Amino acid sequence: MPHMRSFDDLVAEAASVPTEGWDFSWFEGRATEARPSWGYARSMARRLAGATAVLDVQTGGGEVLDFALEAAGHDRAPLVVATEGWGPNVAKATRLLRPRGAAVVASADDAPLPFADGAFDLVVSRHPVEPHWDEVARVLAPGGTYFAQHVGPASVFELIEYFLGPLPEAGRRHRHPERERADAEAAGLEVVELRAERLRMEFLDVGAVVHFLRKVVWMVPGFTVEGYRDRLRDLHERIEADGPFVAHSSRHLFDVRKPERPGLERPGLELPGPE
Repeated sequence: MPHMRSFDDLVAEAASVPTEGWDFSWFEGRATEARPSWGYARSMARRLAGATAVLDVQTGGGEVLDFALEAAGHDRAPLVVATEGWGPNVAKATRLLRPRGAAVVASADDAPLPFADGAFDLVVSRHPVEPHWDEVARVLAPGGTYFAQHVGPASVFELIEYFLGPLPEAGRRHRHPERERADAEAAGLEVVELRAERLRMEFLDVGAVVHFLRKVVWMVPGFTVEGYRDRLRDLHERIEADGPFVAHSSRHLFDVRKPERPGLERPGLELPGPE
């Protein structure tokens, strides 16, 4: 079992595991996280069945969209496009989603979306780095929907502060759902539903912590095993003595609508191509 293995063995294994994509199957038996009650991926699948043109923003390795497309089956939207900004994930998402008939477009997370105004009747996103509400509003057709799961405030702060120490209060308010609601409304969108939950996480061995911080790089910026070896060893001993390290993730669900604007024709989709 993992908790019977040495510190050096656990850390060496976790430091060697590939980190691309959003497949978290490696954590099986090593870490747990409660899931939000709304079941985002399955809920996304139901939305895909009622749409005609879908954009998945910051798809990662395409795993969530792939699951939703499979679950939607023949009822899925006929046109599905995804964006991703990190090269290894672009390649992984392309391999995964191309057989589903979905196109993957390389686009930086902070860049304008490379599509025409009003091109999609459904935009989805799971854990975007930042929600760019003006761009979401621009590419949505009148009456279209943005359906997304965001990371909320102070998510996994127990782990972050274990390595970085206490963070400023402003950091705890970042990603607050009510602030994001206000930003969405300022972009001309209507928030139909907003739900938020905090969810228990357990790290059962120090290797799970190492892999998590290598994979989710913004948690402890600049994290390396060598840079934090002493803290990691202390954490290993703490887990061995007291059991799992407990933290809490923060998630919120947005169901957002772009109001109808009578008389506005919906332009066609424009995929970027070679010069």
